[in-house]
Amino acid sequence: MSGVAAPAIEIDHGDCLDVLRGRAGGFADLAYLDPPFNTGRRHRAARGDYEDCWPDMGAYLEFLRARVEAVHRALKPDGSILLHCDWRACHHIRLMLDEVFGAERFVNHLVWSYGLGGSSPRRFARKHDDILFYARGAAYYFEPPRVPATSARMRGQTKKATDVIDIPTINNMAAERVGYPTQKPLALLELLVRACCPPGGVVLDPFCGSGTTLAATATLDRGALGIDVRSEAVEIARARIEESP
Repeated sequence: MSGVAAPAIEIDHGDCLDVLRGRAGGFADLAYLDPPFNTGRRHRAARGDYEDCWPDMGAYLEFLRARVEAVHRALKPDGSILLHCDWRACHHIRLMLDEVFGAERFVNHLVWSYGLGGSSPRRFARKHDDILFYARGAAYYFEPPRVPATSARMRGQTKKATDVIDIPTINNMAAERVGYPTQKPLALLELLVRACCPPGGVVLDPFCGSGTTLAATATLDRGALGIDVRSEAVEIARARIEESP
């Protein structure tokens, strides 16, 4: 509507555990978490490398659980969470979310199928990530996204998306790439935000990294709070939002 200010997008620098403890709870409609995956690797980034490793799975889950509990407190009673992970810890994280949110609040186990990446002679090629969808209460928001139909009968039409999301990862030459090693495609976050956060609502991203979630909210009439412990990530995210149309 003309003359109505766009929802605010805020970016804070710091550990999300500390930032969220300093805020009143119950402000977010949706939380999207893309935390470190505990890959055991050192990521090479344009503005400084960083390590993604913990001594063991127990230490990693202890780190993540404290932050998931802080996110749970930040959600509105009808809010929901999307937690992005992979094969390394998905089964552990789902059990943790059962404990924090309640097993009855499980909504979906989404599979993001991205296609690119290497292969192995010793196993099936790993070509997907997992996104666990839980709701804080029974009255969570959901608007089924539409995707292009693939059958000949429905050529040129759309259909409701399934729990397998087929969106390519970002190639090295893509215009949206900002030099952040774990950057996710804008199309993926636009689909998730549109589906799981009401118009005018607030999205919380406590590991905002390259700012993709924030960029998605900027185009979809949603507000956002992004948090990251790395100053380089905060600089990249802020620059990206400032450049958004």
